[in-house]
Amino acid sequence: MDGFDIGHFIQKIAVLAPGFLLAITVHEFMHGYVAFRLGDPTAKNAGRLTLNPISHLDPIGTLFLVIAGLGWAKPVPVDPRYLRNPRRDMIWISLAGPVANVAAAVALAAILQFVVRFVMDLSGGGPSQFAYGPLRMLVTAVYLNVMLAVFNLIPIPPLDGSGILAGLLPHRQAYEYEKLAPYGPIVLMLLFFTQVLGYIIMAPINVITNLLLTGL
Repeated sequence: MDGFDIGHFIQKIAVLAPGFLLAITVHEFMHGYVAFRLGDPTAKNAGRLTLNPISHLDPIGTLFLVIAGLGWAKPVPVDPRYLRNPRRDMIWISLAGPVANVAAAVALAAILQFVVRFVMDLSGGGPSQFAYGPLRMLVTAVYLNVMLAVFNLIPIPPLDGSGILAGLLPHRQAYEYEKLAPYGPIVLMLLFFTQVLGYIIMAPINVITNLLLTGL
């Protein structure tokens, strides 16, 4: 059995960290910002209406990213009692995170395409060894933002998709659906460890990421 390669591990973290921190920061910030704009100051009062990634880090979610390539952030607190129209407003608050990640992925892909063309024009060929690391970080950041958006749109509590679905369902069905919230994390863990989760999300993640990077 091969020993632990500390160099490879550090390289992996260096590539993953910038994109992951950006993805969770824009995701959670936009949840809090939209909630604040709709009348809920809970995230602001909790110090979560910030672009400081440390405020949004979840230790277990970060560990899972390093080990399994799939991580998450600490959810921004939202109190529906402050909202003028809780059912409608929770849809917008839930959508804000995934939409922010898609927007970030589009912006990063545009930057990546510009950088690749600029580097290739200067060198007259492929990217230099010096540019290879930053380019990998950008590609990874695009992928992680798409992954976080797609993953969170699954309609299983506590993911954003559950908030969207609850707001769209009729009141009675939404009430019954919300009773399932305590079991959501268990369902997600089962899907993850049985690899069913990968079958659900990997195809759309790869399709969207490839579409964003096709200009390269």
